[in-house]
Amino acid sequence: MKRLILFMAILLLFSAEILRVYFVMPFPGSQVSNTVSFAYWLDQSIVWIRVLALFLLCFSLISVFKNGRVWEKVLLSLIGLSYAFVFFFFNFRLQAENIFHQPVNKSFTVASNSAMEKSKLIIGVVIGGQAKAYPIQLIGYHHQVMDTIGNTPVMITYCTVCRSGRVYSPIVNGKLESFRLVGMDHFNAVFEDATTKSWWQQATGMAIAGPIKGYQLKEFPSTQLTWDAWLREYPESLVMKPDTMFMDNYFKLEDYDKGTMLSNLVRRDIVSWEPKSWIVGVKNNFSSKAYDWNELVQKRIIQDSVDRLPILLTIENDSTSFHVYDRRVNDSVLRFQIAGNDDLLVDEMTNSTWNMDGVCIGGLLKGKKLLPVQSYNEFWHSWQTFHNNAKIYVGNYTVIK
Repeated sequence: MKRLILFMAILLLFSAEILRVYFVMPFPGSQVSNTVSFAYWLDQSIVWIRVLALFLLCFSLISVFKNGRVWEKVLLSLIGLSYAFVFFFFNFRLQAENIFHQPVNKSFTVASNSAMEKSKLIIGVVIGGQAKAYPIQLIGYHHQVMDTIGNTPVMITYCTVCRSGRVYSPIVNGKLESFRLVGMDHFNAVFEDATTKSWWQQATGMAIAGPIKGYQLKEFPSTQLTWDAWLREYPESLVMKPDTMFMDNYFKLEDYDKGTMLSNLVRRDIVSWEPKSWIVGVKNNFSSKAYDWNELVQKRIIQDSVDRLPILLTIENDSTSFHVYDRRVNDSVLRFQIAGNDDLLVDEMTNSTWNMDGVCIGGLLKGKKLLPVQSYNEFWHSWQTFHNNAKIYVGNYTVIK
């Protein structure tokens, strides 16, 4: 009986330590099921699980070391050393917050002082008249960066495995909250707040486990563009500088922008509608739709509607900087076409000329500006997972995939 208790205690101790990390990290099979509730319970209960298992172990070990054979004592000693290794490895090496660190020396500079290549991708945000750019190569490593824009606190987030950039308000129940990275669920980054210990999904900003499950963070509008395209509209923008403590980590993401990294977790699928194919995702009210990146690059312009919102998708000559606009002007729904090989658009109704920033620069509508629509460049598997009944645009048709 005591040996059975010993076996069960050892099994409980090892499985709790391993599964607590297994379910929130990208191990084989760990991200395909709805296990976040169990993973959260394990994480919150690990202390008393350890206490219970160690109590049972001590109760059984006394008997074994008193009356057991030499090989049993040696075996138990080896098991003890193995547990020490598992404890250290799974608690201090494999946990997400021990792999991806927050910037220590966070600083910004103006464009004229920045050495960043103009072709690098950034997440751009404008609040209270202030514009700031966050290079994806940097926030892709950190996963989240706390900052202030226009005197407003913000949480800049990015999940490289989903290719999802989001900007949230870190205010929870009227309090400025801090967060730490705990791992992932369905390959999407998960954060834990310091006050309630609830877990938050990066792609949706929703608390998915814990005392305030169902609470959703306010999202701020953001744009993904090249640094060059962003500066065209916001020449006075500040840009986040690399923290010299993490230069090696940034270097590993040097090819992330183009989707050409070797890792299967972050490398782009060139073929359309594969799990890691690039899409442009658009939400409106309770509807969402995904647009194939390959089709957008080929056509350079897609005109559609999402829940009765007429939209224009277009991409610049760099095949990287994309835009999504509401194509209603003066109560009329405009249709556009690309003007030659230039980064210019012409509306068919008035023959006015528009630039890629959505501003009419010539013709009857000169001075008018198209309203931007929040959109995201994301992996298809991510968009499909976090948007129920996700619709896709194929040619001139909309289907549910």
